[in-house]
Amino acid sequence: MAKPLMTKATAVWLVDNTTISFKQIADFVGMHELEIQGIADGDVAAGVKGFDPVANNQLTQDEIDKAEANPLHKLKLKFNPAAAGEEKRRGPRYTPLSKRQDRPNSILWLVKFHPELSDGQIAKLVGTTKPTIQSIRERTHWNIANMQPIDPVALGLCKQSELDAAVQKAAAKRAAEGGVMSDDERRKLVSTEQSLEMDTEPKIPSAIEGLETFTLGGGSDESSDAEEPVRDADSFFNLPAGNDDDEEDEDGIDPRF
Repeated sequence: MAKPLMTKATAVWLVDNTTISFKQIADFVGMHELEIQGIADGDVAAGVKGFDPVANNQLTQDEIDKAEANPLHKLKLKFNPAAAGEEKRRGPRYTPLSKRQDRPNSILWLVKFHPELSDGQIAKLVGTTKPTIQSIRERTHWNIANMQPIDPVALGLCKQSELDAAVQKAAAKRAAEGGVMSDDERRKLVSTEQSLEMDTEPKIPSAIEGLETFTLGGGSDESSDAEEPVRDADSFFNLPAGNDDDEEDEDGIDPRF
């Protein structure tokens, strides 16, 4: 259902100038009933000037009279021939100014983790141009050294459902072409919803990570099975076997002095 222009200001005018119920106003402007009640209490839309929908050719007085007489009547927006098909107009996605600086990072993320997406799909997801995407693919972008891949869904540039739909479309196209895909490419073609339904892979505990090939027994050759000879203290420290008669002469004088 189409909504009127300046919905909050229109709701303010209807609250101040009619006896239509909060539920009817909420359904007409696309707001919550509690928000309309907040407008009536002065807690919401403080300082907002009312926007007359009758004077601006969005609502007729007959519709207002019917809604005041019947609480179940739903207000209908006045048909405007000039606005026919306006909601279906195609064009580039609008990106707020505060998020446009993050758009190259989202393009880099899509190029890195979903290279199967075409330039047209990426341009539609984040609202960019094909030359920009091509420069990031070829790493010739002027700021490529300072760019970091960031998920466009986390940046608010697109919805997760839109990204999954684009990935599924790319997967169907790749399957129709019949090309042989590697395991890495096959994982990239899986949507988020499908990946969450997969069984988790067993992981090695971090406490023993890196010790997968560690053995306590040492080598596997036969020499390891043989018992090592017991060594005494003299053999362990390699003490020379000396002779007391050689160190001292007959007179009891040590020859070393």
